[in-house]
Amino acid sequence: MTNSNKPKTTGYKLTDADFKQINRRSLFGFQLGWNYECMQASGYLYTILPQLRKMYGDGTPELKKMMKLHTQFFNTSNFFNTIVTGIDLALEEEGTDSAETVNGLKAGLMGPLAAIGDAIFAALIPAIFGAIAADMAVKGNPLGVLIWVGASIAVMIFRWSQLKFAYKEGTELVTAMQHRLTALTDATTQLGVFMVGVLVATMINIKLAWAPMIGDVKLDFQNNLDMLLPRLLPAVIVLAIYWMLGKKNMTSTKAIFIVLFVSIALSALGVISK
Repeated sequence: MTNSNKPKTTGYKLTDADFKQINRRSLFGFQLGWNYECMQASGYLYTILPQLRKMYGDGTPELKKMMKLHTQFFNTSNFFNTIVTGIDLALEEEGTDSAETVNGLKAGLMGPLAAIGDAIFAALIPAIFGAIAADMAVKGNPLGVLIWVGASIAVMIFRWSQLKFAYKEGTELVTAMQHRLTALTDATTQLGVFMVGVLVATMINIKLAWAPMIGDVKLDFQNNLDMLLPRLLPAVIVLAIYWMLGKKNMTSTKAIFIVLFVSIALSALGVISK
């Protein structure tokens, strides 16, 4: 008696051309079908659909079943999604694991990989290389642009190479990663918070220009703040914006315009300066 939960495959094995096609679709089309109901599900199916057709055959019940499965909810980091794809295709290629196993694999990996990917590639790397590149660009050094472009290319190479690695390692990669995911997520999150603090102290250059005269004595508020705690004003500004973003109906766009208008007004009144 055959198990209907185990789709039969044609025995097709993925080639280097398949890996290149998957990577191209992942880099340029993975997010094109994003929606609030299933998020990245349609992009995931689009990425591997040619390979599914080769493995299960065109118009077969097995192909339809797996296509329906891959349109269920899926959402993870864009920088790690091909790890899930590689392991998934390795399982489906064998045709020995049930559809529920594949679905469970995707559901189990997408959360941890999303946390790690966001912490490293959406926060840590942009914060570090963006700060270095921006600082050099502000000083007129063209190497700042090259640093940012180089970092972006390195990330794309990383995304390109992980698919084949995950495919070869298969389910063993999941076992090897399990005990490291939590530690890596916590470490990168802490480092990301540290880098945000560094950016606040180095990139926000606002000083109190208002210094009233009391008799013959000039009251320098900025100097007093620096004696109390250097870079205190930038920290207060960041905390105020953070508080503002937590308010109902407040968006990042509104916050940017508020900061812009308030900065212009206070600068015109001579209260703050760069």
